[in-house]
Amino acid sequence: MKAKAIKINPSDNVYVALTDLKKGEVLEGIELKTDVPVKHKFAEFDFATGDLLKMYGLTIGKAAQPIQQGEHITTFNVKHVAESYGERVPNLEWHKPDTSKFEGRTFNGFHRADGRVGSANYWLVVPMVFCENQNVEVIKNALLNELGYAKASQFQGYTQSLINAYKNGVDVSALVYKETEQTEEGRGKLFQQVDGIKFLTHTGGCGGTREDAQVLCQLLAGYITHPNVAGATILSLGCQNAQVKLLQDAIAKVDPQFSKPLYIFDQQAIGNEEQMLRQAIKQTFIGLTIANQAKREPAPLSHLTLGVECGGSDGFSGISANPSVGYCADLLSALGGKVMLAEFPELCGVEQELINRCVNDDLADKFTTIQAAYARSAEAVGSGFDMNPSPGNIKDGLITDAMKSAGAAKKGGNSPIFDVLDYTEQATKSGLNLLCTPGNDAECTTGLAGSGANVIMFTTGLGNPMGNPICPVLKISSNSALAERMSDIIDINAGTVITGEKTIAEMGEELLEYCIKTASGEYTPKAVALGHDDFIPWKRGVSL
Repeated sequence: MKAKAIKINPSDNVYVALTDLKKGEVLEGIELKTDVPVKHKFAEFDFATGDLLKMYGLTIGKAAQPIQQGEHITTFNVKHVAESYGERVPNLEWHKPDTSKFEGRTFNGFHRADGRVGSANYWLVVPMVFCENQNVEVIKNALLNELGYAKASQFQGYTQSLINAYKNGVDVSALVYKETEQTEEGRGKLFQQVDGIKFLTHTGGCGGTREDAQVLCQLLAGYITHPNVAGATILSLGCQNAQVKLLQDAIAKVDPQFSKPLYIFDQQAIGNEEQMLRQAIKQTFIGLTIANQAKREPAPLSHLTLGVECGGSDGFSGISANPSVGYCADLLSALGGKVMLAEFPELCGVEQELINRCVNDDLADKFTTIQAAYARSAEAVGSGFDMNPSPGNIKDGLITDAMKSAGAAKKGGNSPIFDVLDYTEQATKSGLNLLCTPGNDAECTTGLAGSGANVIMFTTGLGNPMGNPICPVLKISSNSALAERMSDIIDINAGTVITGEKTIAEMGEELLEYCIKTASGEYTPKAVALGHDDFIPWKRGVSL
């Protein structure tokens, strides 16, 4: 008989409901005092006010009032509290997973002059400042359809049908929407080796702090030098804080031998807007002919850089999808690849474990310094990491940030930590890296790609359509109900771990196979197919 509830770690004192439970049911010798919804938790013992609750072997909250054995754990009877952290106590013992299935495997990627290998081949059009967003849109409208990159919408013709019905006197409010079948690209691609042209419009570049401008330039440099990018067209107004020289310096810092095509247009220097746009479109076309010369060639799996993230998490995320991604991360780390674990607000309460896994004191100190400063900045404006869980998280069982974080950290696996990166710093060391980003989904994926991820795995329990312009994003569902309900955005169902159909190790190996196929261009993630190109730079303010 399938278990109805589990305790994740032997030292835990709460159980997780694997199905809806009713008051009066007896599980593990505990009579339930209340109904307990699926994914939520109930108390193993009686708790007095102030007693600590444990999950994953970590503190995830404290009793705000007396809680009876078998009672539902809620935001009313439990408040956030997390494990404290301090000096590094080295814990580098790591039982590497069996990598025999993947030894000698390769993926087919785009080899770049700097030695990195891309999983895709894109051209970028980038504004240095929001003032140029409209001109970027003009270039977008001029190029996408004519070059075969525009995707016909499934809503194409829908408005016309409404117009016709209205003209014919039909009650428009009573119309039933019917999808059309036309979802393919409008015409064949002219440049077969170029996966697309991506337009990174944003709201930055001027008007904020000088630090905002510097960080934006560093982020854009990460995208332009990215192994998934063949070249870029840059539009500058001329007078903005984010000066072209800042971008050029940032590019040189990432890649001193940078040799990709890079075309820069300064509107105030050129003068006439139409003239600038004609030049930019013509030069971009020439750049695309160069980008089209690239071809996929085999590369060892050590050239994969995997970014891991969660969004719209639920009470199953830390049991199924996240540890499965963590096992995949461990496999890739053991094979010499790079892994980036981000979302620092969602590492609250697991800091000491991560500190102990850092390979030296300097990395541990860097992590604690960044994490503590981030926490202080949130508290300074009356917020805090404890406010990270969203209403959706709470509704589906993640009622404190420490509880959410303990499960979120599972995406990083169990390997030692070989580097700690601040926002926009590049991943250069094999193995697990910690990357400072917000928990905000779009800001996180934007940061992961900017630091060099050439594939991103994104776990979700509630459903999230997030993607990235240049880095393929694989969506992994924590539960089978979501995978069925939102099959249009979910790539892989890790809910089979909950049902017992697959082990975490089996799912982790399956995820690595998807990663290889995606990096080789053999599998197109749903976010890519749907054109989810989310790009939101972080302004280093308070974002959880």
